[in-house]
Amino acid sequence: MIIRHPYPHEVETIRALFAAEVAAGLMLPRSPEQILQHLDDWLVAEEEGQIVGCVSLVYFNGSLAEVRSLAVRSDRRGRGLGRQLVEAALALARERGVRRVLTLTRAAGLFEQLGFARDTVGNFPEKVWRDCAPCPFRHRCDEIALVLELTPGENDHDLLCAPGVSAGGVGLRAEARWTP
Repeated sequence: MIIRHPYPHEVETIRALFAAEVAAGLMLPRSPEQILQHLDDWLVAEEEGQIVGCVSLVYFNGSLAEVRSLAVRSDRRGRGLGRQLVEAALALARERGVRRVLTLTRAAGLFEQLGFARDTVGNFPEKVWRDCAPCPFRHRCDEIALVLELTPGENDHDLLCAPGVSAGGVGLRAEARWTP
């Protein structure tokens, strides 16, 4: 499996990964323009030449980013792919100097296993004003806010990356090959 940045021609494939969740009201849609505009903030998982998962980072300021749009193709779920995508996103965030990473999710257990702690979205006004206020689900939101403090320069990239992959390899167009 390869985790890498997507190419522009893969945007519709990325959108297809979470189309069912969007239709069910479980995820917010992302337009092709939104994805293309921030393509270097997205990561995809590729297996046997097919995109089977994705995740993105959204930056609120120089020190806070959000992990969002995590999706894994239904026939590839339950194999740790979501975890690997989040780990790669965390490595990318650390590489870019982010100090705190936020997520809003229904899969709190996955993020808690990675060291995220439960919080309240109200502690992140940047998120509330940009995304929550205009959200059509704001009055019935069932997502859990979690946050992870990252320590710049901390030599723990082995915790964030699969064996044999350095954090420095993520965030480049070069492909990092991970072994599950």
